[in-house]
Amino acid sequence: MAKRTAIIDIGSNSARMVVFERTSRFGFYLLNETRSRVRISEGAYEKGGELQPAAIARAKAALGEFLTIAKSYKTRKILCVATSAVRDAPNGKAFVKSVEKELGLKIKVIDGDKEAWLGGIAAVNLLPIKEGITIDIGGGSTDMALIRNRRVVETCSLKLGTVRLKELFFDKKAPIEEAKAYIDDALSQLPEHFYSRHAVGIGGTVRAIAKAIMQRNHHAVELVHAFTFDLEEERKFIGKVANASVMKLSKYGIKKDRIDTIRPGALIFLSVLEHIGTKDVITSGVGVREGVFLSDLLRNSNHLFPANFNPSVRSLQDRFCTDRRLSANIAQTAKTLFETLKTPLQLADGLQKYLEVAAKLSQTGIRLNFYNYHKHSAYFILNNLDYGFTHEEMILIATLIRFNKRRLPKESFTKPYKKLLPDAKTLTWLSYIVSLAQTVHQNRATGRVTCTFENEVLKITTPFENHLAKERVKELEKPAPIAVQLIKK
Repeated sequence: MAKRTAIIDIGSNSARMVVFERTSRFGFYLLNETRSRVRISEGAYEKGGELQPAAIARAKAALGEFLTIAKSYKTRKILCVATSAVRDAPNGKAFVKSVEKELGLKIKVIDGDKEAWLGGIAAVNLLPIKEGITIDIGGGSTDMALIRNRRVVETCSLKLGTVRLKELFFDKKAPIEEAKAYIDDALSQLPEHFYSRHAVGIGGTVRAIAKAIMQRNHHAVELVHAFTFDLEEERKFIGKVANASVMKLSKYGIKKDRIDTIRPGALIFLSVLEHIGTKDVITSGVGVREGVFLSDLLRNSNHLFPANFNPSVRSLQDRFCTDRRLSANIAQTAKTLFETLKTPLQLADGLQKYLEVAAKLSQTGIRLNFYNYHKHSAYFILNNLDYGFTHEEMILIATLIRFNKRRLPKESFTKPYKKLLPDAKTLTWLSYIVSLAQTVHQNRATGRVTCTFENEVLKITTPFENHLAKERVKELEKPAPIAVQLIKK
């Protein structure tokens, strides 16, 4: 697969291009994202689905500049897909041919089931989920994938879209009951087994609603990807957005570029959530574009990353880790310390994996600057650990890394994240374990250590010299007055 790949998605409402760079076989990161509000479906639904000249001109202009950007990055592969508006348009094929002739860009028009599958593939690989239903609300269609045990087992595409409903009902100032009846009729096509308490919201409408919810609840993390909310708590708010006047939408935290389509989008979203029996919603910052990329990247792996693999962790290691062997050994030592201390300290088993990730990535900030590298490493986590973790998990990992030198977590740092972090006792012990694991390898020597804990004494036996570690251990701030002994085997 090419080192740099550009993915272009021509949706009914906007066209977007992303450029991904691979750092290893499965490691990758986002290099560029460009969006143009081409509105290729504008005016189409009132005119038999026919793409209008002005919309076609906007689309071609945007695609031409997308290709200029892709060329500047020396991308070796460009994959372009078009969805609902183009596939439904009587002149859709003519549009595709003219783009290829004028710009040299090949467009693959995908059907609704393929669109739903791509969104599902992105969700199972880049979100911390195993079960649920993805809901991808676009301008012309709503595409859904049923996920069981991290597999997309079935898809369904409905002709429910924000621009479609806007032109058919909202622009005509029709009673909202008419739009609801239209939605209910479309939802009647869903199979009865499309039912799940967990929903994954995909697309601009869902992201806009999620951002508004985050803002009104003073959520401590700005990242919308993996933000989770309880439907019962936010049902009323989503309903208000769907029924609000245009003038009131900004009051609810809706950005200007979403105002004209957010009301039909919110109405579709709430109707679908209630129809499938949703209890909680996780917001996805990824969708069709990432699905196209992953379907190519993982084509020989059943479209799934290996078990316990995280592409963001791998990418950070690939780009910023100065010594992969050492970081892996620090993580192994942290695991050994945790297994030794978890019973006497009553630490939950599930915390171990976050401890290991923190230990693996604890030295990534050295690439930026050695001094205060723990602060740089934590910043990397807060801004680059994009995939596969909840906000709670991401903040926990960043906090453990931020305080991995001598001090325990300080309230000045943790206070904004209090609702997302574990209790103080658990947090301080996990932080101490990461610091101690790093300290054990102070001389950068590697090898498997062993540990025992008895009578408030933690004995750590290393297969390498540990004179520097013995000095440094005395400087570590401890959560409790335990003794630490380092022994050379």
